[in-house]
Amino acid sequence: MHPSQQLVLLYSRDQIARRVSELATVISADYARADLILVGILRGSFVFLADLIRQLTVPAVIDFVGAASYCSGTQTSGQVTFTRELQVPVSGRDLLLVEDIEDTGITLQAIKKKLEELGPRSVKVCILIDKRERRQIDIPLDYVGFEIDKGFIVGYGIDYAERYRQLPDIYRIEGLEKSVE
Repeated sequence: MHPSQQLVLLYSRDQIARRVSELATVISADYARADLILVGILRGSFVFLADLIRQLTVPAVIDFVGAASYCSGTQTSGQVTFTRELQVPVSGRDLLLVEDIEDTGITLQAIKKKLEELGPRSVKVCILIDKRERRQIDIPLDYVGFEIDKGFIVGYGIDYAERYRQLPDIYRIEGLEKSVE
């Protein structure tokens, strides 16, 4: 991190734990009689997904899909590349996409469209952080942990150039140049 940049606490681990528990309660009720598959979007969702599934009171299968549009920077390329396909059959089953942060909507829309082509009964979306600042595609988000207006955040699985995922809290990076935002 550049000396002019600093991490400012946005959500503590306790706030995150409470919100994940609340989300799990609602999701468990909504999927009480479903054949649920949680689909984590790699790599940022893995911490959130692990905490979420441990709070669910309904059975669920886990799988992951990999997609990238950011490379190592902070601006989306606009082109979505799939880096990992699902391994479990999804036809006729209920999918819940689990993602760390929703920003532009480009990657999530591409993933959702691709998964819908596999014939699931339903596809819904669970996002830890909804950041609307740079939204280019308005995609429905069924479960949202927190909403923020703007800023670049890290921690709790969310990275900046593949760093800071290990932080147990969520921070905003202050001091990033405007051109990066």
